[in-house]
Amino acid sequence: MAGFTTAAPDFLIRGEIWSQNLKEQFEDTLQAVKYVDWMDSFPDGDQFTIPSVGQAEVQNYVEDSAVQYRAMDTGEFTFTITEYLQSGHYMTVKMQQDSMYAAKVMAMFVPKEHQAIMERVERDVLNLGMSQTLSNPNAINGGDHRWVGSGTNETIALRDFAKARFSLQKANVPMRNLVAIVDPSVGYALDVQTNLVNVSNPNPLWADIISKGFVTGMHFIKNVYGFDVYLSNFLADANETITETGGSARTTAAGKANIFFANLGGDWLPFKGAWRQQPKVDSKFNMDRQRDEYVTTARYGVKLYRPENMVVVLPDTDQIL
Repeated sequence: MAGFTTAAPDFLIRGEIWSQNLKEQFEDTLQAVKYVDWMDSFPDGDQFTIPSVGQAEVQNYVEDSAVQYRAMDTGEFTFTITEYLQSGHYMTVKMQQDSMYAAKVMAMFVPKEHQAIMERVERDVLNLGMSQTLSNPNAINGGDHRWVGSGTNETIALRDFAKARFSLQKANVPMRNLVAIVDPSVGYALDVQTNLVNVSNPNPLWADIISKGFVTGMHFIKNVYGFDVYLSNFLADANETITETGGSARTTAAGKANIFFANLGGDWLPFKGAWRQQPKVDSKFNMDRQRDEYVTTARYGVKLYRPENMVVVLPDTDQIL
């Protein structure tokens, strides 16, 4: 009697089975663009100038003497469209005919191109943390606006949040809607703060932190000294030695530029930006090369607008133990 067994040649057994699904990578959540004051009164050209006016002065007055008239300081903020980006992909007709995944892959072209451009915009916004004078405390009214993390081995400490609040107050920034955008290593450092981990009878303010940790998704479940803290993987690298005002020099060799500011909206935001062209998709069939082509392009610029409303803390990121 003849029959089929796996001992026979396996021509009827598929040696490899391919899934109908495609595995995609996780994508970062983008958030920094919402903290930019995007200008809409920029009709043409690539450079825009905003004049600025300083504060008025006051003097003592002596009866029956001539009043003194003094001009206020003036200046200007110059903004330029600097970035012109593109992300393009194509697929040949032959590939479309032969690949079972062709339609699914082509459907990904446009959203993935848009995501890639917006990730670059996100990185450019957060890189404005490097717009300050590097290796300098950038003091304003006696409050430092840039320093190395004050924790052990230059990690972040709760003191850094308190000092960031103090520095913004010294610069006359209203204490509303405070935001900190930090590296994930900062979330870890806060989770394992000794004065939180060793608490046996936690204050209700910290109770959820002890039981759940600071970080849930992209947002801390509690704020720290008034700062709502968000995580980002797009912060700029920063390796500097900075001497704090009235303090000693500290050095970070693997730092990230964590940004603290007040989200006051509009003209009071720390960053200014403009789109000359928001992400725009063009597609066509190339008859000469027999392929479908897709390209997304964008033009924009971003710049630090209010240095008084930005504090940058540089903790080391290589101290995760």
